[in-house]
Amino acid sequence: MPTIKVVDFSGQSAGEMELSEVVFGAPIHVAAMHQVVVAHLANCRQGTHAVKTRGDVSGGGKKPWRQKHTGRARQGSTRSPLWVHGGVAHGPKMRDYSQKVNKKVRRLALLSALSVKVRDAQMLVVRGMEMEAPSTKTMKGFMDAIGAEKALVIYSGNGENVARSVRNIPGARYLNVASINVYDLLNSRTLVVTPEVVARLEEVYAR
Repeated sequence: MPTIKVVDFSGQSAGEMELSEVVFGAPIHVAAMHQVVVAHLANCRQGTHAVKTRGDVSGGGKKPWRQKHTGRARQGSTRSPLWVHGGVAHGPKMRDYSQKVNKKVRRLALLSALSVKVRDAQMLVVRGMEMEAPSTKTMKGFMDAIGAEKALVIYSGNGENVARSVRNIPGARYLNVASINVYDLLNSRTLVVTPEVVARLEEVYAR
């Protein structure tokens, strides 16, 4: 059964915690994590890019000059892609980039990402991170005390004060446990969670 370091909000060691083998000690499935990350990035794309083809631009209804005996190349429209102010040939059009990933694959990828963080000692459990008011200075002092770089703070419950304290720290991010995803887990260097987050993850995924 994997264990993880526990610290208090001042950065001092507060012992260790045993974790669920199913959730935090799962086999690492690289292919599943890759598929989920690719789908996540694809789903973030709006797909609203578009250009006008020769059929979309205004004008060009009249043939510029007669077909033969002018000494110039034949032209049928001033809105050809060869002309200035003409349409664009083979340009991007609006499309849907979204990809579907099966529920079992998403679950496998998430457990793999959590297990990677525990295996590489990049995850910490913090007790007493409740904040009565937002304070970037306090949060930055905590991050420096634990040596966190590019930290991802995952919180359970109403974490508005924590979120507002994290958002001004360069490289740090905040997520509610309900929004946990593989991309943000792998894109962070230090994963900071609370005991409530660990309990929630084990409740949902340890079945």
